[in-house]
Amino acid sequence: MTDHAVLELEHIGLQIGGARILKDVSLTVRQGELLGVIGPNGAGKTTLFNVVSGIVRPTEGRVLLAGRDVTGEPVHRRADAGLGRTFQTSSLFPALSVLENVRLAAQAKLGGATSVLRAPKATDAASARALDALAEVGMAGRADRVAGDLAHGEKRKVEIAMCIATEPTLILLDEPMAGVGSADVPALTEVIRALHASGRTVLMVEHHMDVVLGLADRIAVMHHGELLAADTPEAVMANPTVQSAYLGEGL
Repeated sequence: MTDHAVLELEHIGLQIGGARILKDVSLTVRQGELLGVIGPNGAGKTTLFNVVSGIVRPTEGRVLLAGRDVTGEPVHRRADAGLGRTFQTSSLFPALSVLENVRLAAQAKLGGATSVLRAPKATDAASARALDALAEVGMAGRADRVAGDLAHGEKRKVEIAMCIATEPTLILLDEPMAGVGSADVPALTEVIRALHASGRTVLMVEHHMDVVLGLADRIAVMHHGELLAADTPEAVMANPTVQSAYLGEGL
């Protein structure tokens, strides 16, 4: 991890009608850092992710990606600038193979045609990148499987592989454990740990506290649209404000 900022959120606010969804959120994600975002339902976690990725435009503040102001830029331009994201719900094409799904992501980044009407060739650049990404998440042996037939935990791994295949400078993981059976959580956790260990920068929303505490360099705590704290896991767990607002006295 370095002091170089990959993502800077400066005084982010979002008001919809009379409701204030986000209030004065300032946060920096450093190169090589895994920063976890936690908070109860309705705290503003996913909304903050939507602001970062360009799905929602803030009514106040700025979003900077590698020093570039992308506040007014759409999703595809932020992706071109190096932002990759997974979602809470599956984003796979269920009728296509695992390899075809990841190849399409790689091909979109490489700028070529994204037709699904022709079988991928193992020798083309997109397929090579896809196979590398699948190997990284431990799914190379499932490349020919139909994506819709995979277990939920395996689908999550493929979605991470799709993200890797675009070679992002910042990876957003939106509740990667959502819907994943408890037996599959450890393996998926290790995939994310390896992703971080490779030097990639990760911003992750996750409800599983054990997962976040075991992976994150720092944890940001959201509550009612505000940022309560952003510090090491140990400091956050010991923060009285966080304990009373979210974690509870026994934590």
